Amino acid sequence: MLITGHTGFKGAWLSRILINAGARVTGYSLQPPTSPSLFEAADIAEGMNSVIADVRDFDKMKAVFDEAQPEIVFHLAAQPIVLTSYEQPKYTYETNVMGTVNLLECVRLCPSVKSVLNVTTDKVYENNESGTPMKEGEPLDGFDPYSNSKSCSELVTHSYKRSFFDKAGIAVSTARAGNVIGGGDFADNRIIPDCVRAATAGKNVIIRNPNSVRPYQHVLEPLYVYLMIAAAQYNDFSYAGYYNVGPNESDCLTTGELATYFCNSWGNGQGYEVLNKEGPHEANFLRLDCTKLKTVFDWQPKWNAKTAVEKTVEWTKVWAAGGNCKVKLDEQINEFFIS
Repeated sequence: MLITGHTGFKGAWLSRILINAGARVTGYSLQPPTSPSLFEAADIAEGMNSVIADVRDFDKMKAVFDEAQPEIVFHLAAQPIVLTSYEQPKYTYETNVMGTVNLLECVRLCPSVKSVLNVTTDKVYENNESGTPMKEGEPLDGFDPYSNSKSCSELVTHSYKRSFFDKAGIAVSTARAGNVIGGGDFADNRIIPDCVRAATAGKNVIIRNPNSVRPYQHVLEPLYVYLMIAAAQYNDFSYAGYYNVGPNESDCLTTGELATYFCNSWGNGQGYEVLNKEGPHEANFLRLDCTKLKTVFDWQPKWNAKTAVEKTVEWTKVWAAGGNCKVKLDEQINEFFIS
């Protein structure tokens, strides 16, 4: 297995799942993007080959592919923050678009690869905020540089798939996931990490857009789907395609509702307040239609948004108390996959 972005939030969880399953895992990523980080707090590097490098460096990436000879590739590396993309648009496009080109070119030149999953986002769609959940056939044209660069990553993947991979029998899919939450996310400008920082500092949570609607799910939900897709298409090429990955309709929540779940779960009188401050454009309404995924794989989400928040608080309190983060990580992975 090869995972790009293994030092990030999703990548660290995915790496640990695969390590626990006995897989031979190579990770390719920059240093952890935050401090603290889940990658370091849970000692994810133990048990895998962790390569610290930039997805914009094609020669380095190809050398890692040549050495690892992976059969399954998960592409998670990205500049993933909308507000950062306004501040650093060039870097965002270089990472999210040319990083994808470099990854797919390495796949094209590596004879061992049989299954590839490019993880993008629900924000790839041209969103007119009509209130209708997005389906896989909707036009791709994200508004901000992050969302648009991920739309471009999708289009690059489609071209490589048609031009090279279909003929070579390499199964390629993209997964367009909604907002994920879980223990160990310390990114800036995300609602749950902002809640964690405020709660551990004994302050009220500050939220910008309390009425923005997002599809929230625990990080283990899409990771399970990524593994499911990658394994299915490895064995049967017909499963390769483009999939929305999101929660049930009832777990498309406003930011205010999510913050309320967090505050109630954290306890100790935790509260939040709204900061009415104009910022760069962010979509107010995002929902995904996941009918295709549910139909093709007979899949249903396991944990609802409230449970996802409770699991996040549970892990965070272990971390905040200086407890064993890896043990708690493994407990939650086992609970999700085995129960």
